[in-house]
Amino acid sequence: MSLISIEIDEKKEYFLLQGSTQELVSNKRAKLFLKDYLDAAINDDNIITISYADKEKEEILKKIQKMLKKFKFTEDRSNKVEESLQSFFLEEKNFEVFSKKAKDIRNKLVDEKDFSMFVNSLEEYLPNRTLYELQLLSAYHLAFSQNACNFSVPGAGKTSIVYGAYSYLKNLPDNNPKKVDRVLIIGPLSSFGPWEKEYLECFGQKPDSVRLSGALSKEKKIVELYSSSPAEITLLSYQGVNSVKEDLINFLKMNKVMVVLDEAHKIKNTDGGITAESVLTLSKHSKSRIILTGTPAPNGYGDLINLFKFIWPTKKVIQFKKYHLEEMSEKPEDERISKLINDIEPYFIRIKKSHLGIPEPINNPPILIPMSNTQQKIYDFIESKYMNYMIEKSRDGDLKNFLVKARMIRLMQAATNPGLLIQPVEEFFTESEITTEQFIDDSDIISKIVNYSKIEVPSKFIVAKDIIKNKISQNEKIIVWMTFIQNMKEFGKYLEDNGINNKLLYGAVPVESGNNESNEEVETREKIIDEFHRPDSPFSVIIANPFAVSESISLHKVCHNAIYIERSFNAAQFIQSKDRIHRYGLKKEDKINYYFILSKNSIDEVINERLEIKEQRLSDLVENSEIPLFKFADEEVEEDDIKVMIRNYVKRINKV
Repeated sequence: MSLISIEIDEKKEYFLLQGSTQELVSNKRAKLFLKDYLDAAINDDNIITISYADKEKEEILKKIQKMLKKFKFTEDRSNKVEESLQSFFLEEKNFEVFSKKAKDIRNKLVDEKDFSMFVNSLEEYLPNRTLYELQLLSAYHLAFSQNACNFSVPGAGKTSIVYGAYSYLKNLPDNNPKKVDRVLIIGPLSSFGPWEKEYLECFGQKPDSVRLSGALSKEKKIVELYSSSPAEITLLSYQGVNSVKEDLINFLKMNKVMVVLDEAHKIKNTDGGITAESVLTLSKHSKSRIILTGTPAPNGYGDLINLFKFIWPTKKVIQFKKYHLEEMSEKPEDERISKLINDIEPYFIRIKKSHLGIPEPINNPPILIPMSNTQQKIYDFIESKYMNYMIEKSRDGDLKNFLVKARMIRLMQAATNPGLLIQPVEEFFTESEITTEQFIDDSDIISKIVNYSKIEVPSKFIVAKDIIKNKISQNEKIIVWMTFIQNMKEFGKYLEDNGINNKLLYGAVPVESGNNESNEEVETREKIIDEFHRPDSPFSVIIANPFAVSESISLHKVCHNAIYIERSFNAAQFIQSKDRIHRYGLKKEDKINYYFILSKNSIDEVINERLEIKEQRLSDLVENSEIPLFKFADEEVEEDDIKVMIRNYVKRINKV
């Protein structure tokens, strides 16, 4: 039997096959296996190299052994390979012990002495922030494991938890293998400001931070990453990773870096997405790895694969294949789900809304407003035309038709401000980042109301203005939520005309002004939010769009009032918007008020009814599930929404 010797080069991360390799590659099936399944490189002298970079070394070795056995070759493993295997088995055994302890911490079974040392460390090195009980446990779990996920709900203080763990790990002795001294945060651009502000609030000083954003040239980014004394906090967007991937790897090798993926569901793509692949390559070079997301599985359990691959790249934490996870996502009663949760339990912590101990918000009864005479005529005209179309489609079982959903949007516009009907509906889809090839423009059917804005002020604007005036008279601040950009602009101007200063937050407002450089002429979201927080702010009202302001923004310290002038059927965005002012840090006596302004006998009432049902359904899911699935939460319009719309319309028309 022919002999193949297996050597390993751990520096270059590949296996080396020598010996009877010419005989091996002369076998067409064996050569095909080498190239297709092992990505092997066959040199001119028939020396075969098989890389295991970014892969599990032991899995690659098993495939090599399986191949040699299949084609009847004898293997001869070098001492280095044997040592590597022994190291692997020892690591596996240690990992089992580690996992059990991590799970114990998660279940509040802590080593009292060790935990006390951790708490004392935070009191010294995190001077300006006192973590509540579950935050402390989460930070301790993270500091112990170094690699973990936090799936807590928005507003639970995930940023403070990370800084708590970081402060502990940073102040370990230099010879401690767990020590870190830098943080790389990869997240949405909108998260950069909050991370820097939270550092100031936790440590009592401004961070030494750098934003590797688009405002910084690639040359400057590289200079920063290769610096002998880089910034303590480096912030980078997911989209920016691929262009400096190799430089980031070098940065991670040169420094002791904690890598944080904020809103980490953005790397859920397991089908070869560039962003996900680029981020995953950083994993094995990171000293500490942290996943932060309140929605770990937005589309199903398959979304968990990359999250756990990132925190433990050399371990097979999730034992199921992707198609198994997809099957489980469709069957809530699938008994395999409990095994999945059990397998991943040691490596994540989740704080639920009920754990936060914050005052219950006040959902004020909907304010039902009769439409003005002109608006009522326009709405009735649009509704009768569109509802007949929807009823016809419902008989054909075609309620998922794009044109049906487009007409729902038209009704939403007419219920607030018929002046929007002169805009092509595709503008809404563009602003909302919804893509479709079937845009419609039905503005010709409503040309008669092209001058609506000159005839009257929408009734909702008047009622909202009165609420705002009352709140401002009590020295309170307000956020107003609206769906359509043009409506936001018109309402903002209406408030200005009535002496009420305000600012708009929507997609066109820049997220950040560059790399720690202040450009006074550019008004960014950060500047608006910072100014809003000031006691002497020249404006007390922010008008926001949930598409643009759904992540990383906290207003609860200065704003306890939210007015909803218009809403869509999207329950996830609705809940996220409410969380902007309902978060950990509120005082027990704080009163959070939500006001919902609805046009009477319109689609508004259907949206309100459907959102109440969806919100309760999602809240139950979030509170009662370890890994809640939000599979349908982001759908703009569900089939049931349209059915309820038709039912209510028919009932109302029959009463007339």
